[in-house]
Parts: sequence; structure tokens; C-alpha cells
Amino acid sequence: MDEKCTGLVLRLRPLKETSLIIHWLTPEYGRLATTAKGACRDRSPFRGKLDLLFEANIAFRRSQRTDLHTLTEVDLAKPHAVVRKDVGKLRLMAYATRFLEQTTETETPLLGIHAILTTLLDHLACAATRPALVYALEMKFLNELGLAPALSESHLDDPTIELLEQLAIRNWEGITKLKPTKSQVKAMKEFLHVFLIYNLGTLPKGRDAVLAA
Repeated sequence: MDEKCTGLVLRLRPLKETSLIIHWLTPEYGRLATTAKGACRDRSPFRGKLDLLFEANIAFRRSQRTDLHTLTEVDLAKPHAVVRKDVGKLRLMAYATRFLEQTTETETPLLGIHAILTTLLDHLACAATRPALVYALEMKFLNELGLAPALSESHLDDPTIELLEQLAIRNWEGITKLKPTKSQVKAMKEFLHVFLIYNLGTLPKGRDAVLAA
């Protein structure tokens, strides 16, 4: 029996000449991998419905032997075309994907993280990237993973602590209204850099690139 869910394409790569392997983020199943057989053929029902950061309603048939399942239906909901044409926004989403892959197991429900990423994509359709979005993404992910930093025990001053707390709980539109000083941005960058290495072992790849953009 086919299973249905909403999925966001995190990665995709060729499988032989005509098929694809797609890595999805779903609320119910977390990170999920599927094959789309014949997806590259001109008359495939998947044609034009599978690409990076596409959001879709999907159906898949679960494999009994591996964690690579068979995609059976795709109903494209949001292509996120604006984000996919902007290098800075793509860097941010690539960093989010690497963070996610480093810190979560496959096929584990990720309802909160799915909401974080899909609402961020909607926000980026009409807003520019900025360092505050990176720090907010990190704080939100850490909260979802049960790794929220004990800010009151840090060396940060009270205004910077309050700022990080707001980044963790505000929606993306609300975050754009925050106006951190240069010293606060530097303090947040350095604090989270050290915190991520200590708790994750290594920084997720792409952090320096997205902050330099």
C-alpha cells in the first residue's frame, strides 16, 4: 500500500540514465529517500515535478529490504522559483540541509524542523538573506534537537542573550525587525560557532560561506 505525505526536495541525483534518487524532508517520516523510475524520460508523469527545493504532495511504496523507497505520485505544490535563482538563498538552504543531515536520523518524524524550513522558504521568496537568519535557523534547530544553549550561563551580555532568545522564537518576518549592533552580530557568530563545535563535533559545512555572502 502506498503511503502519502508532503515532501521538500533536499537533494536529488541521477540513477542510471533515466531515473533519479530524491532525498525528501517530510513532517511524518523526517528525511526520506525515494527512487523516481524513468523520471528523466520525456513522457514521465514526474517530468517537471522534481527539482531542488520543490515542495510537493507525494506517494511512495515502501521497500521491505532497503531505506530507498519507490516514488509513485508527485503533485507539485511550490517550486520556490525565486529562491532557486538566488545564490545567497541557495547557500542558506544548503547549509540548513547539511545541518539537518548531520544532526538527525533518517525516517524519524521532524514536524518542527519541516515547519522551520518550509516557512523559511516562503519568507525568502520576498526577503533578502542576512546573518540574523543564519543564527535564527541555528537557534531554532538547536531547540528542536533538545540542544538549546543555556544562555544565562554564557559570557554574553543581557541584550545579546535577549536577542538570541528572540531569534529562537520569532517568526521569520519578526526576525527582520530586529536590529542587532555589529558587536552583537560578532558575539552571536562566535558564541554559536563554539557551541556548535562543542555539541556537534564539527561545524556543518557551509556556515562560513553563507555568513560571508
